[in-house]
Amino acid sequence: MVVTKDSIIGEILDADRTTAPYFLDMGMYCLGCPASRGESIEQACAVHGVDCAELVAKLNAHFGNAQ
Repeated sequence: MVVTKDSIIGEILDADRTTAPYFLDMGMYCLGCPASRGESIEQACAVHGVDCAELVAKLNAHFGNAQ
């Protein structure tokens, strides 16, 4: 899976549940909430004050995608 700023959080979690700590580390503790599962990475980062590019890079590294 390749993650972009437009990737939907629920789709990432469905692809690999072990990505949850990346979202928890940014303060996103409501991963089971339907609203949060439908947010894009960019939307979630804006709400939580997190660097979107950094989170995308971490997730892509997790999935084994070279940057």
